[in-house]
Parts: sequence; structure tokens; C-alpha cells
Amino acid sequence: MRASPIRIPTVSNDTEWDFCFHLQTKIPAHQQTEELHPTSGLESEEDTKKLVQSQKKTNTQANKELIRCVILSRITFGEEHWKCAQALASLAYGYLTLRGLPAQAKKHAESAKNTLLTWKRKTTSDKEKKEILDALVMLYYTLGMAWLLKNQYPSLSSYFNLQKAERNMKELKELYKGGVCPHGLQVSEKDLTVALGRASLAIHRLNLALAYFEKAVGNIIATKGDRTSDLVTLYEEMAQMEQLRRNHNQAIQYLQQAHSICVSLFTEVSPQTAEASALLAKAYTMSGEARHTDVAEIYFLKSIRAYETALGPEDYETLMAIEDLYKWLIHNGKKQCLMIQILLYGSEHGKSRDTKNVLTLLQRYNRNALNLFFLLNI
Repeated sequence: MRASPIRIPTVSNDTEWDFCFHLQTKIPAHQQTEELHPTSGLESEEDTKKLVQSQKKTNTQANKELIRCVILSRITFGEEHWKCAQALASLAYGYLTLRGLPAQAKKHAESAKNTLLTWKRKTTSDKEKKEILDALVMLYYTLGMAWLLKNQYPSLSSYFNLQKAERNMKELKELYKGGVCPHGLQVSEKDLTVALGRASLAIHRLNLALAYFEKAVGNIIATKGDRTSDLVTLYEEMAQMEQLRRNHNQAIQYLQQAHSICVSLFTEVSPQTAEASALLAKAYTMSGEARHTDVAEIYFLKSIRAYETALGPEDYETLMAIEDLYKWLIHNGKKQCLMIQILLYGSEHGKSRDTKNVLTLLQRYNRNALNLFFLLNI
């Protein structure tokens, strides 16, 4: 049997070529399911698995198209042309955002860097310079995030690369009238600002991190409003930063905002709201204020109930939430028994019922420890 001839794809015009570098690679792989299906917490486990598998397949196919673009660019322009380096930068970004593979992303980004910098210095065309600057923003963003995701020292490598991305973004904005970049850029100003906030937090430059996060929040609210899921993670990270600064009340305020958004977008019994409740409970306990004790217990219980409803009583997240409550109750020395509570309030009182519920959850978590858990809240 004769082998089929190898078909080498060709590009007829710049519009067709440009399409290769504007594949939808903007949503990181770990966020795509939640963004596309915000109520996925209410779906069956089987449906969720199918969705994740489908998304993974789509991401892999998109990454293959980016590899195809690199091969095509080498054939058409040669390895030393800026369009070949642009293709490599796009591939590196794809490995980062579509596949979650920072090592591969870093390798391809480094391969493209020198070529793009050389062409940036010698080009006289504004059109070419805009595309090269866009590619450099994507490249340095990819390098910065790759260092951050690999969690390797020095963390300064992440921050310095993201700073370079910021400088190239500034140059790019200056080339456009009014200093506003078009929406078609692979790395948006919001993406870059958030990344700089995270890199600043990683090197413990807390005031700088706060400035970047606040700028990112302002950008998101201006474009998407104040009830978008994009804000949830940001508020949670800002709370973490305020906890490091020992500003516990401010941390609680950020987590309250995140919790409120989760309730409005995902309902009170979703995994997202369960996680937000757990973080809020821990924030109240970290404050060390006696007035926050009862509120902390309320959010611990809300977290457990949400996890149990959404994921089931035997799920890992449910059991971990119960363990957090267990440790906190023991730490606070809450020892009176359920019988006394029933005598004081009656078996149908809300406090008695809540205690019974806690005992039931703890029994599921560790039946051998049940006798240690005659705990109540009066």
C-alpha cells in the first residue's frame, strides 16, 4: 500500500496567519469548568467527570494546533523570524494555561525570548512592533507564572519577569491612541495585575501586593460588576495578605464579600460556598476576639452542611471540615454534655438540635472518638 503524501499546510494571507495566534487560551485549565458551568456543584459526580474530561480533550487539541502553528512558522518564515518566535510564545502560553505544565511553558518561552528582543530593537513598522510587544507580554507573563507555579526559589524570578511584562504592556499601550490596548490581547491588563499581586505576595512585599490586588479588583468591577466569580479568589488572597499583616478585621471583611458572591452565584449549599464559609470561620478564630467565637462556630457548621449536601457525608472535603470543627472545639475547651443542654433548653430547642447534628457528623468522621465529643454551645 502506498503511503499517503504528507500535506504541508500553507497560509494565504496575514488574516489567516493571525488566527493561529488567537486561539482561546485565556482561561487557566484549573478554572475553566467553574467559569463555563458556575452551577456545576449541583450536578452529579458523573456529569462533572465527563465535563472535566471533555475540557481536557479540548485543551489538548488546542495545544496541538499551537504546535502545528510553530511547525508552519518554521517552514514559512524560518527559525530566526519574529513570527516563529511569536508562535513559540503562544505555545508556551498554551502549555501554561491549557495544560498546566509550567516546565514546558518555561522552556518554549526561553527559546523565543532572544529572537523577539532582537526584532523589537530593529523593526521600524508600528504594526510589527505591536505584535512583537504583545508576544513579549505573553512571554514574560508565561515565565513569571511558570516560576510562581513551580514554587521554586528565588521567587524574585517570577516578580522580575512579570515586571518586564508590565513594562512591555506600557510600551504597547503607548503605541495605541488613547493609551488603551485592544481586547484581543492574549494577556489582559487584569491578568497581569493579578499575577503581579501574587508574585509580590510570594516575596512578602505586602503593601505592593495590596496595591496590585486593589487595582485588579477595580478593573474587574468596572468591566464585569461586583458579583462576578473573578472576585472570589482575589478577595480570598487579599484576606490572606491582611492576615499576614495581622489586620484580622479587614481580612474578615474581604472573606465576607467572597462568601456573599458565592451564595449569590452558586447557592448556599455549593462547594464554592462551603469553602468560603470554612475560610470565614477560620478568619474569625484567628482574630482571637471572644466576640467572634459564636460567629466562627456558625460558619464552621455552614461549611459542613454545604459540603455534606453538595458532596455527600463521606466526601474528603466534608470530613476535613468536620475535623477543623473538632480541633477548634477541643482548642476552646467546650466540654458540657448534650444531656445538660437538653435539660436546659429541651430536646427541640435549636441549640440542642445543632449539637445533635454536630455529634452525628463527628460520629461519621470518627466513631471511636464519639465519647470525647459531648460538646455543646450554650
